[in-house]
Amino acid sequence: MSHLKEQRFFIGRQPILNRKKELYGYELLFRAASHHQSAQFESQAQASASVIATALSDFGFQEILGDKYGFLNITSNVLHSEMLELLPIEQSVLEILENIELDDTVRDRCSELKAQGFMIALDDHVYNPDHSPFYKMVDIIKVDIMATDPDELPRIAADLRKFPVQLLAERVETVEEFEKCVEYGFELFQGYFFERPVVLDQRRIDPSGIAMMKLLQQLNEDWDINEIEETFRENPSLTFNLLKLVNSVMIGMREKIKNLRHAIMILGINHLRRWVQLALYAGKDNQGLNSPLLEMAAVRGRLMELLMMQRTGHDRTSDLVESAFLTGVLSLLDALYETSMEHIVESLNLSDDVAAALLRREGTLGILLHLAERLEKTDFSAVQLVLDTTGITFDQLLAAQLDAFSWRSGINRDREEDEAE
Repeated sequence: MSHLKEQRFFIGRQPILNRKKELYGYELLFRAASHHQSAQFESQAQASASVIATALSDFGFQEILGDKYGFLNITSNVLHSEMLELLPIEQSVLEILENIELDDTVRDRCSELKAQGFMIALDDHVYNPDHSPFYKMVDIIKVDIMATDPDELPRIAADLRKFPVQLLAERVETVEEFEKCVEYGFELFQGYFFERPVVLDQRRIDPSGIAMMKLLQQLNEDWDINEIEETFRENPSLTFNLLKLVNSVMIGMREKIKNLRHAIMILGINHLRRWVQLALYAGKDNQGLNSPLLEMAAVRGRLMELLMMQRTGHDRTSDLVESAFLTGVLSLLDALYETSMEHIVESLNLSDDVAAALLRREGTLGILLHLAERLEKTDFSAVQLVLDTTGITFDQLLAAQLDAFSWRSGINRDREEDEAE
């Protein structure tokens, strides 16, 4: 396996949510960077082993996951190896793949891992009463709802709920599917249903109270605009509200918003201070740190910003780099507010370049947004194709992705420390 240690990996994170649609963890998927995606590894066992032995240990769990759980696919060979000892027990969920025979040997090994503190999941599992000994021991059972007869799903869920396990519904793509699975007793959900707007209506997301207090302090103490801008960058909900405020206060203005700094300058410090004071009284937290949409928006913005800096050689304060960050942050606004992107672009009075990227994935900003989206969807073949057309190297993408994960995790840790004080 020495050649595998020289492989370079794309990283995929598929969000796993709880019933409140809050982030619970991520399934981690790694794939070797190659033009020939179908010939990455000699076997699935080598792929799984390589992920654990090289990719995870090199990248660092906390940088990728923050404080959430990491779900990893475990093959038979890896299950019975000492390699699992490399993983941080408190954050690891070991997914026993569906092609592993659930015999006494596997059950004994799972019991050992449970005794060490690992959480165990059965991946893509099909209910069978003969597996009752496993149902009494494992923590999570994952059910692929796309591969399950919809008429049988309620009965299967009822049978599994007789055991002390959490049920995880995989491939949940619509809000209707999510609601049905909640009704059937599922507690965890994997899929991109939370990105889909279901009602064309205006929905307000309240900024974090802690972030608002920090911003008010900065404004009252006449902090440098770079510090004020950074507070907005770290809090997508504040950015959304800032842009709406600018367009409300400056009705009829002809100048279109280019980026965050531009919006702050148009509004002015006095207007901004008054808004923060009012919002502190009127606002309340939504999902805060655990909102998957806000998490994805922040990581997208940071990733696009870094890639634009790589492509252009410009620093972070340039208009083009700032526009890349803003585009990434705004790209999930339609799902967050449950409205159309056309309405959002029109109401926020965005520049033509940002609008073209958000509506049609056109221009340099649109290409980078498409790249970020494909990476999130773990569509690694499409990622490779986009890289080939942009001139962005694999190493640049990997460095930017890890920076974006680490940046967001660092913000979350700082907030949690602030809340504890």
